[in-house]
Amino acid sequence: MPKMNMVQAINLALREEMQRDRDVVVLGEDVGKDGGVFRISEGLVEEFGTERIMDTPLAESGIVGTAIGMAVYGLKPVAEIQFMGFIYPAIDQIFSHAARIRSRTRGRFTCPVVIRTPYGAGIKAPELHSESTEALFCHMPGVKVVVPSSPYNAKGLLISSIRDPDPVIFLESTRLYRLIKEDVPEGEYTIPLGKARVVQEGRDVTIISWGSMLHRALQAVTGIDAEVIDLMTLNPFDEETVYKSVKKTGRVVIVHEAPKTCGFGAEISASISEDAMLYLKAPIIRVTGYDAVMPLPKLEDYYMPAAERIKKAIDEIMKY
Repeated sequence: MPKMNMVQAINLALREEMQRDRDVVVLGEDVGKDGGVFRISEGLVEEFGTERIMDTPLAESGIVGTAIGMAVYGLKPVAEIQFMGFIYPAIDQIFSHAARIRSRTRGRFTCPVVIRTPYGAGIKAPELHSESTEALFCHMPGVKVVVPSSPYNAKGLLISSIRDPDPVIFLESTRLYRLIKEDVPEGEYTIPLGKARVVQEGRDVTIISWGSMLHRALQAVTGIDAEVIDLMTLNPFDEETVYKSVKKTGRVVIVHEAPKTCGFGAEISASISEDAMLYLKAPIIRVTGYDAVMPLPKLEDYYMPAAERIKKAIDEIMKY
């Protein structure tokens, strides 16, 4: 079984799904000849041609709008937006159309589009290249939001996303693209959307995270009897797995790199407070980015939650 990084695993998922299903197409800026800004689609245009791997103009609203039209009429487009900060011009297309097709047509049409985009800090990029605004998309009914944290999960989740009948925002941490390698099987396997995984079992405190911050959380819990949950899908998130862990530990720390105010951690916290509050032994603590625009590279490491900040929150919550 080959060891792959996340770039290779996502490339393999795209290749295998395109081989399996001729309706799967890829479109975006520089995805063809150049293989995408992170070389995710490298080599695909040589295998599948320009009718299925389509370079587009620099027009995110046009990319997503075109993909929506393709999806409604039977194709399974995978649209790439080069960085999450560039997706904002396409929010109208996603919120006003992709998310509403099933409801608008009373179920006669669905919109099986996947919108892939790198997100988050870690590569010291310029402004708008390190955004982590996943909560925006979690707020819109009809859109699924998926965030893999490893190469193995990236492949299985992307295959499931392509096969899903509804629109999926598929977020890929730029920091994780080439940071880790692990065994990734060739051939078909899927990971269901809407299911979290318990990465580490424990009894004292529950740590909830996703994407890049999962690995920071794992660094922070060395020597601590902590249960670590990787959500993988944010919308819908796996309430059952979260509540089961909360009932066992009674303490919760939520870690994400997006700003604190109205970040998705607030939704998790509110849900726990509503449905599992009687099991809590301490207040829920969020360790997050700051309520500021992502700073330029010299302050990026300060902005992102570090293992030390997470460990401090765990120490604080264990006093209760």
